[in-house]
Amino acid sequence: MFSKFRKTDTEGQPAPTKPLAAAPAAARAPQPSAPQPALSGTAASAARRAAPATDLPRRAAEASPADKERRRKERFAEIKLEVHKALLDTLNLAALEKASEQDLRAEINAIATETLETMGVSLNREERQSLGQDLFFEVTGLGPLETLLKDDSVNDILVNGPHQIFVERDGRLQLTDITFKDERHLLRIIDKIVSAVGRRVDESNPYVDARLADGSRFNAMVGPIAVDGSLVSIRKFKKEKLGIDDLVRFGAMTEEMAAYLQAAVATRLNIIVSGGTGSGKTTTLNALSSFIDDNERILTIEDTAELQLQQTHVGRMESRPANVEGRGAVSQRDCLKNALRMRPDRIIVGETRGEEVIDMLQAMNTGHDGSMTTIHANSARDGISRLENMIAMAGIEMPIKAIRSQIASAVHLIVQASRLQDGSRRMTSITEITGMEGDVISMQEVFRYRRVGLTPDNKIIGHFTATGVRSHYSERFRLWGYDLPPSLFEPMAAE
Repeated sequence: MFSKFRKTDTEGQPAPTKPLAAAPAAARAPQPSAPQPALSGTAASAARRAAPATDLPRRAAEASPADKERRRKERFAEIKLEVHKALLDTLNLAALEKASEQDLRAEINAIATETLETMGVSLNREERQSLGQDLFFEVTGLGPLETLLKDDSVNDILVNGPHQIFVERDGRLQLTDITFKDERHLLRIIDKIVSAVGRRVDESNPYVDARLADGSRFNAMVGPIAVDGSLVSIRKFKKEKLGIDDLVRFGAMTEEMAAYLQAAVATRLNIIVSGGTGSGKTTTLNALSSFIDDNERILTIEDTAELQLQQTHVGRMESRPANVEGRGAVSQRDCLKNALRMRPDRIIVGETRGEEVIDMLQAMNTGHDGSMTTIHANSARDGISRLENMIAMAGIEMPIKAIRSQIASAVHLIVQASRLQDGSRRMTSITEITGMEGDVISMQEVFRYRRVGLTPDNKIIGHFTATGVRSHYSERFRLWGYDLPPSLFEPMAAE
């Protein structure tokens, strides 16, 4: 059968496919044997006592439903592996780049049918559809991961070796029944991802960061550093653009907190969103950016582009690691230094975690009010300590009081995002930085989330409340046209 998607004779012929091994039952079929002499009564009794287990009732030897399902999956995996080998031997991968999905699926199904006939294997309609879909993902996508990437309910994909894949749904981790064939299969998918972005991962360079075609963040670590099989983490890129109204509707904050944050962003306070991994920092930062005026020029700097700002005048920058020769790296600090020469009204850094903190604070202090960033910290006070540590680790020799004075004059507000133990995400604190008191940065909490208990199904019970402290920036808000009522800062009555 001729096809423009198949290799020519000079490009190699598919290797002959070996038929699958005979079923175990066939291997145990009884064989004719020579007649045996009759035994005496005593000998016959002893022979019966020594008889093998096959003389027991047949139902005791029958496989359980779980065993049958396991064997079916193993058999299907073997078939898929053989057909996949035939595909790689037969398909002209260069021609596939211009093939439509319909043509490619038809070609895969045709080759699969030929291979199954050669193997002498018959599959039902459901198995054929499943095989065709899996093979399509193997050729064009990321194999077993493709189904999870297309599942909108999945936020994170976590691979612990070839036979253990977890996903996060609604803040909770779940073990899936999806697996790779073996470590080589997993490594092939990792190589497919990193080679597409000009990276390499091997024993000499055992870990890598990358961005998938859909914007999802990808991280992998291979052996020997990864002891029990390669580790993969994928943070999926969310196509929907969540705004403040969405966060209020989902219970991440109240309308009063949203009104306060709108005033804070619109009056160009410098804001840090603090939180742990998966707490919703980037989502919160993206939502806060919706309050920025459309006439302002905004520059964003990220290691992996995730922010989805809605304004017209947005310049996006993405840092770049070194290539396989160790050259060509462009750090976030490089981007930030260059951004200061590009007349930004605001600068938004996706995450501050290194020496770029110096330039970020200087930008906040030198005419770029309203800039924002995120940091990893468990509370507002921890966030301040983390900024101090990053400055110290950057090699800046300054007295601690001078460092704190720089932070206090640059940062106005810290929004604490948290992922609670039941998987829910909440803005657990909004804290203002009000200046210096001696050698210490003074802070006041304006809103907080108060936990009061657990439901029988381990859902957290709690409520948001103001602390009763009037905002340090109330006069600034009023002068900019945001006259927030005093009642907004009154604490909730005790329940």
